[in-house]
Amino acid sequence: MKYDVIIVGAGPGGIFSAYELTKLNSNLKIAIFEAGNPLEKRKCPIDGVKVKSCIKCPSCAIMNGFGGAGAFSDGKYNITNQFGGSLYEYIGKNEAIELMKYVDEINLAYGGEGTKLYSTADTKIKKMCLQNGLHLLDAQVRHLGTDINYVVLENLYNYLKDRVEFFFRTPVEKMAKLPNGGYEVITADAKYECDKCIISVGRSGSKWMETVCEDLDIPTKSNRVDIGVRVELPAEIFSALTDELYESKIVYRTEKFEDLVRTFCMNPHGAVVNENTNGIITVNGHSYEDPAKHTENTNFALLVAKHFSQPFKDSNGYGESIARLSNMLGGGVIVQRFGDLVRGRRSNEERIREGYVTPTLAATPGDLSLVIPKRILDGIIEMIYALDKICPGTANDDTLLYGVEVKFYNMEVEIDNNLETRNKGLFVIGDGSGVTHSLSHASASGVYVARYIASEK
Repeated sequence: MKYDVIIVGAGPGGIFSAYELTKLNSNLKIAIFEAGNPLEKRKCPIDGVKVKSCIKCPSCAIMNGFGGAGAFSDGKYNITNQFGGSLYEYIGKNEAIELMKYVDEINLAYGGEGTKLYSTADTKIKKMCLQNGLHLLDAQVRHLGTDINYVVLENLYNYLKDRVEFFFRTPVEKMAKLPNGGYEVITADAKYECDKCIISVGRSGSKWMETVCEDLDIPTKSNRVDIGVRVELPAEIFSALTDELYESKIVYRTEKFEDLVRTFCMNPHGAVVNENTNGIITVNGHSYEDPAKHTENTNFALLVAKHFSQPFKDSNGYGESIARLSNMLGGGVIVQRFGDLVRGRRSNEERIREGYVTPTLAATPGDLSLVIPKRILDGIIEMIYALDKICPGTANDDTLLYGVEVKFYNMEVEIDNNLETRNKGLFVIGDGSGVTHSLSHASASGVYVARYIASEK
């Protein structure tokens, strides 16, 4: 059970590591260990009829499995260094952009042809944002959609399955250094050895990654956590932005606390969904390329980043506690009308039902002010009023807010410019490293490490 390279995690980082390694050296013996299921067996039981909310499956089909958490996350590949992580700080800005473009070419070759590439270049929306105290970040955005993204992943798996040995439903419990070099990967039933190991466990693997860093004496530093809500409103309200840009990353500095609030993961004509991260139910959004699967609504997140260092360092623990409070009060995700929030009253089923926005997720009507800290909630309310100036109707009473949305970031693992830890031959890539926070950056990091390993062989 000896391999040249073992990859832990079959998310975008792991997939593109394996893809590039097989292209550069077909003789390499490669194994991928994944805690979740193969792509075709990733089925969330929530159907809106028999199962209306998360039942806490042992392995969340949305978060884990081939394709990682990105498999059902709308398939947006943002080609930019302005957001999505700090990969460019390790490998250089030009290299990072070139790798993201290379990933885009692969996605097109494996089923994404015909999808649109949006760009913020030469848009009048940027000026409109600046005139209203908002800042539009620069990016090119390839939108595959959840449906086309699935096709791309399916084709990539079909390419890899005969070249790489997959171990699905096989979480790695522990890792150890071998006396003569290389690593031992330990699962519940067996032990495997490898010369090189690439860890690409994503955000959902953050707890496990902490234990690996402790066991192998890899330095880490605290990272941020993003806390906020998912906004859902009629698609027409944001159509001026989404028709031209599809996804717009907009940042606002609040007047009251000078905190930064940003839009994230915009899904035109999309649906709001549950996520299960380490047993905590949070909210996210998806949308599809196929017009037949479009809804009448657009959803996006409004997030505030919080970073703790002294004396409290557990940023993720802080986010978890807020999410658990939401789960305790609502049994999962809470939904509230914006009009109810600003009037200081909880939403109920009747007011939600009588509103002009039909929810796409069966969530519990409630009061987000009992869950989200005042400073964060005040910033979100300010941001909604700011967005209302460029997209009138955003601050409508019937706009729905789902909470909480939490983006957990792994603590930042100490790696060098080759994305290698102080332990020779052990690489940490993707969102599990705390360095990347997006599909495109995670995928690019996988290609980068694969090229480095292949150059050494």
